[in-house]
Amino acid sequence: MRDGGRLTAAIEVLTEIETRHRPVRLAMKAWGEGARYAGSKDRAFISGLVLDVLRRRRSLGWRMGNESLRAAALATLHLHWGWPTERLAEAAGDEVHGHGPLTDAERQALAAPRDLTDAPPAVRGDYPDWLDASMTRAFGDRRAEEAAGLAERAPVDLRVNTLKTDPARALKALTPFDAQPPGLMPNALRVAAPAAADRSGAVETIPQFSKGWFEIQDLGSQVAAGAAGEVKGQQVLDLCAGGGGKTLALAAAMGNTGQIYAYDNDARRLTDTIRRGDRAGVRNLQIRTPLNPDPLKDLEGKMGVVFIDAPCSGSGSWRRHPDTKWRLTPETLARRQADQDQVLEDGTRFVKPGGRMIYVTCSVLPEEDEDRVAAFLERHPEFGRRPAADAPDLSKFLTADGDLRLTPLSAGTDGFYVAVLEKLT
Repeated sequence: MRDGGRLTAAIEVLTEIETRHRPVRLAMKAWGEGARYAGSKDRAFISGLVLDVLRRRRSLGWRMGNESLRAAALATLHLHWGWPTERLAEAAGDEVHGHGPLTDAERQALAAPRDLTDAPPAVRGDYPDWLDASMTRAFGDRRAEEAAGLAERAPVDLRVNTLKTDPARALKALTPFDAQPPGLMPNALRVAAPAAADRSGAVETIPQFSKGWFEIQDLGSQVAAGAAGEVKGQQVLDLCAGGGGKTLALAAAMGNTGQIYAYDNDARRLTDTIRRGDRAGVRNLQIRTPLNPDPLKDLEGKMGVVFIDAPCSGSGSWRRHPDTKWRLTPETLARRQADQDQVLEDGTRFVKPGGRMIYVTCSVLPEEDEDRVAAFLERHPEFGRRPAADAPDLSKFLTADGDLRLTPLSAGTDGFYVAVLEKLT
C-alpha cells in the first residue's frame, strides 16, 4: 500500500473505534477482512498509527488546534514519526488513495504546533478530564508526567521459566531479538519496543518458546507475582487466574512443590492454562472450573497464599491498550470497585491463620487500589498489612502504607498496585 492508502485506512479504523466504541483489535480485524490486499507491513503500519493516535489523542488535538481524528493522525506522523510536511502532503493528496489534500490551516499547524506548556494536566497527560482528581490523588503535581509515561509504546517483557532453563541460556536463545535484563526481577528479560511502524519481534516463533523456556509477561506483572513472597511447599490459590500468566509465575517460584490452584469465575479464561502449564513443565497445578458446583469449598481456611489479580479499569496498561482510557466511564469504574470489594471478601474464606492475601490491580487509580484495601481492613480487623517488597530495588516503590505502586515513569513497567494482607488470627 502507498502512504496515502495507509493514512486513509488508519483514519477509517480510528473512526470505527470512536463512533462504534469498538476495541482496536476488533476494529482492525473488521478493516482487514475488507482489505485482503494489505500485507503484514501495511497492517503493522496502520495498527501502529492507530495506537499512537489513541495514546496521545488530547495533546495532539491541542497542538494542532483541531480535535479531529485526521488532525491527530497527521500530527502523529509529523511530530512523533518524523515525517516531513512534504511527505504528509503527498500522502494526503494522493488522488487515488489519499484522504484529501492538506489545508492551509493544517500546514500552518504542522509548521508551528501549539506548545503544551500551558495545557491542562489532563491534556499534557492524555487522559479524560473526569479522571484528573484521581490522578491528582495518585501523583499530585507529577500527574501529567506520570500519565504521559502511560502514553509511550511498551517493550516486550519476558519471564524466564526456571522450571526449564536459566536466565543466561534464555538470553542466549533471544540473541536475534537483542534482549536485555531490565532489572528489578532476576528472571526478567526485555526486548525494546519496535519502531512505530514496525511489528514487534515474534519471540513466540523461536523453538525455545515452544519448549517453555520463557513466557511473555510485563515486568510489573512479574514483580506483582513476586510479592507473594516465599511460596515453595505452600498451598496457593490464584483466585482470578484469567489466562494464567501469574499462575505460571507462582508455579515456577514454587519449583513444583506444594500445590497451586487456578480459578476464575469465567471458565473461558482458563482454557489455555492447562496447555500453557504443560508447556512450562508445571506439575503442581490444579484447575478449578466454575462449571462445577462449589469448586473451591474444600480449600476453605487451608491456603497459605491467596493471590487476587482483581478485575480493574486497566488504567495501568494504557500504553498497550490506549483505547480503553477513552471508553472508561465513572459508571464502569464504580462497577469495578464493587467487583474488587467482592473478590476480596471471597478471598478471606480461603486464607488460613498466618496466611496472606496478595491484592493486585493493573491500575493507577486510588479508588481501585488503597481505597479498596482501606475499606477491606475496616471490615476485617483480623487482617493486617505487611510490606509488599523488601528488596532494595523495589522498596523505593513502596507507598507510605507499605504497598507497591509501579508506573512506566517510575519503574519502567506497566502501572501496577500490590498490597499484601496477612491474616493475623
